[in-house]
Amino acid sequence: MPQINFGISLSNYIYIMNHIKQSVIYFLFLLLCACAKAPKTPSTCEFTQNSADYFTIISNDDSPHRAFNVFCKKVIIFGVVIYATDDVSDIDLLHAANVMAQYLDNNEDGIADNPLILDKMVESQAAMVLFGTDNSKDMRALFNSGRKLEDQYKLQDLYGIEIHPNWNYDSPFDATFEEVLHLITHSGYAAAYPDVFGEFKGSSIADAMDLARGGQFDDIPSSYPNNAWYTYDDRTCEYGCQVTEYLYWALTSLLGAQDYPGRYDEIGHEWKANTPTLLQSMDPTVFAILTDSVYQLPMVLPDGTYMR
Repeated sequence: MPQINFGISLSNYIYIMNHIKQSVIYFLFLLLCACAKAPKTPSTCEFTQNSADYFTIISNDDSPHRAFNVFCKKVIIFGVVIYATDDVSDIDLLHAANVMAQYLDNNEDGIADNPLILDKMVESQAAMVLFGTDNSKDMRALFNSGRKLEDQYKLQDLYGIEIHPNWNYDSPFDATFEEVLHLITHSGYAAAYPDVFGEFKGSSIADAMDLARGGQFDDIPSSYPNNAWYTYDDRTCEYGCQVTEYLYWALTSLLGAQDYPGRYDEIGHEWKANTPTLLQSMDPTVFAILTDSVYQLPMVLPDGTYMR
């Protein structure tokens, strides 16, 4: 049979076929994600209680939205819910609950230090959503089970593989400190004090961030000025996200979470003011904001043992 000449070189033919292959794989991936749906009724699982813990794990049998049916258990902290799937250990779930409680009630007197922050979190239906891993079917199902889910709820994810309840100023770092704080600052402080903690240009915290970065950059620059001490490099993080990350670095540094041997080597490419002393000397603007008693920000780093 004679060969048909389409006027395409072998190299171009291979290039086109590779792109077709990649497109098919991407289509199948999207199809897989689209098929992941939350169950029509809440998931169930067994869990145990820790009699020494202040909080109690309960079944997630009254989901506010079908999407939350992927979770089988939860803990409620001052009206804010932390949901978890079956592959998240009870220890990890309770650890996240204790850290949140200590951030909100830093003096542990049973009352939120700043009720306005808590009101804003509850008002926006803020919640932590815990999964075992970051590529789980349950995670895909959560965000494929309802339109505009993220407009109705303020959700912050956290994964069991990055939770370390026994963290003691060493590696690996306990991501609970970061992700729980993100939810509190994003849904609480940014809403309660938008002029100060708003995640947009012109707020006090955003202005402080731009000083720390050596300029106001809408997108991550190809390189930061040499005198910058906040040099976040995740290009998927837009301006508001960069503000959130900056506030996390600053506050946890003030609380001493980033001050231990080897930590600067891990984070120095992104954040240099990693101790309370360095923060005060390098970034006096944000230091003044964080230590202003008006806002009742936590001044003691959580240790996961609320009211114990």
